[in-house]
Parts: sequence; structure tokens; C-alpha cells
Amino acid sequence: MAVNPPVLAALAAALLFGASTPFAKALLGAVSPLLLAGLLYAGSGIGLSVARLVRDAGLKPASLSRAEWPWLVGAIIAGGVLGPVLLMYGLARTSAADASLLLNLEAVLTALLAWIVFRENADRRIVLGMALIVVGGVVLAWSAAGAGRTSVIGALSVAGACGCWALDNNLTRKVSAGDPVFIAATKGLVAGITNILLALALGARLPPPAWSAAAMGVGFVGYGVSLVLFVLALRGLGSARAGAYFSTAPFVGAAIAIGAFGEPVSWPFGLAATLMAVGVWLHLTEVHEHEHAHDALTHTHAHRHDAHHQHEHAFEWDGREPHTHEHTHAPLVHRHPHYPDVHHRHGH
Repeated sequence: MAVNPPVLAALAAALLFGASTPFAKALLGAVSPLLLAGLLYAGSGIGLSVARLVRDAGLKPASLSRAEWPWLVGAIIAGGVLGPVLLMYGLARTSAADASLLLNLEAVLTALLAWIVFRENADRRIVLGMALIVVGGVVLAWSAAGAGRTSVIGALSVAGACGCWALDNNLTRKVSAGDPVFIAATKGLVAGITNILLALALGARLPPPAWSAAAMGVGFVGYGVSLVLFVLALRGLGSARAGAYFSTAPFVGAAIAIGAFGEPVSWPFGLAATLMAVGVWLHLTEVHEHEHAHDALTHTHAHRHDAHHQHEHAFEWDGREPHTHEHTHAPLVHRHPHYPDVHHRHGH
């Protein structure tokens, strides 16, 4: 069974984000959670901005159209600003176990928004697969150590953070045809600066430079590179499917905590692994095929000349693929297996 690149991108994004969690937890304690979040996001934004400068041999304009900018701004505000603030407020008023359970709402809310609001297609196989992955995350969270009382406002705040990230995922999908490095770098810079300033305003102090560099390094890989891969997954899979694959991140974090930090293996870990494996298998073996119509569309993204990209070039082309330029899709009706990617966002 061949696994297509967007699926690999989603799983790799989950791997990197999940791997960053135990290391971020090890850093927590020296600073406030909000300041740590800011440093992680800042590391993501700065690292990706440098990578973009090197890749492009200078600063080039963003590939987003004027109509796409509101989607990106909305995603940054929801996921990079409001989400972390609500989470930090909620964590102070919930037990660790309850917060971990509530964080599983992100995948559910992402899928519900994708299916109900943004009209992304889903069948019973995809819904069942997502449910198994989420239940696996719940099993992991339920077994986590945690004590303390959880207030209603605390629980609502954590749930609100999940809602913000779910909205972020769906809004980012709207711009996922753009340069993923630019998208992730912009989100990281804005979120990082905002969270650091909020933390300092609340009385936090910056840690030593070496500690800050370590946190930003974790952020670059676990937040920055992971987000680039997640945007590529959104482009090829849609919000619900990409979000479901990304929900395996808690399992990755638990596995690394066991292997690298010596935490004991428990039966909930094995049960969660089984549930998530079955859920991922259901998604990997999905076949969605029907006759569908493509409306005329003009956009810019990296592409190869395939069934959806049969166009002439208004410039001298060296024959290299993939390549990026603005191109127009003529109306087309055909039938083939497909995901709800940037070319298949049709209703049913």
C-alpha cells in the first residue's frame, strides 16, 4: 500500500510536534508557561524566516493573493494569539489530567468545523478512524498523573483554546496552496512576539540566553518545521484528515517519554497505540471516488503537470518539476480517487 506525500507530511508533523512535547516539558519550570510558549513560537518564526531568506537568496514577496490574507490573519489571531492565552489561563484552573483530556477536543472540533462549516466531505470510515485516534488520545490522557480541582471557567478556557486551534486549522487550509514556509514563519513570529510581550507584562522575566536558545531550538523543530509539514498536509488532505493524523502526536510524545526519559510502559499506552493504529489504517485505506466537476480556478502553488495541471506557460520553462507560478485551471469533469485537497473542495 503506497502512502501519498500529504499523509507522510501529516504523520511527520505529528512526529516532530509530539517529540517536542517531552523536551518542552523538561524546560518548563524555569519560566512561566506563557513565556515558554512565546519562546517556542519565536524560535519557529525566526528559524523559518532565516531558512526562507537562504532558500530564496533574499526576501521575496509572499505568494498569497489579496483575498487570502484575511484567512491567514484570522488563523494567526485564533491559533497563535487567542489559543495560547486561553490555554495558559485554563491550565492555571484545571488539573493536569483534565486539561489533557480536554485538549483532545481540538481534533474533534477541527473535523466538525471542516464538515459542517467548510463543507469538507467525510464518510463513515473517516469518521470512525478519527474517533479511534481521538479515543486513543483520551486513553493516554486519562492515564496521565494529575491532581487538583478543575473549575468550570478553567475547563471552558481549555475547550476555548481547542476551538481556536480548530478554527486556525480550517482557516490555514484556505491558504495552504501558498508557501508553507512563509505561512508558518509569519504565524510563529506574530504568536511568539505576542506571547512574550504578554508574559513580560504579567511579570515574567527572560531566562538566561542559553536556556532561551534551547527553547527556541525546540520550537523551530517541533513548532516550525512541524507546521510547514502540517500546511502541506492541509493542502493535500483537507482539515479533518490532516487533523486526525496529527492527533497521533500525544502517542509520539508518550513513546519518547518512555524511551528517552525512562517513564514506565503501561497498559493504557498499549491500548492507545492499538486504537490509533487502527484509526490511521482506516484513513490510509480510504478510497473516495466519484464523478466531480472542477470550476475555473486561478491560483499559485508548487505543482507538476498532471491531470489537473494541463496548461501552457507564459514564460520560458526549463522543464523542472515541481515548479511554482500562477496558473489557471479550465473547467473539468472527471472521475478518479481523490482527497479534499486544494483542487477538490467540492460539495456532494
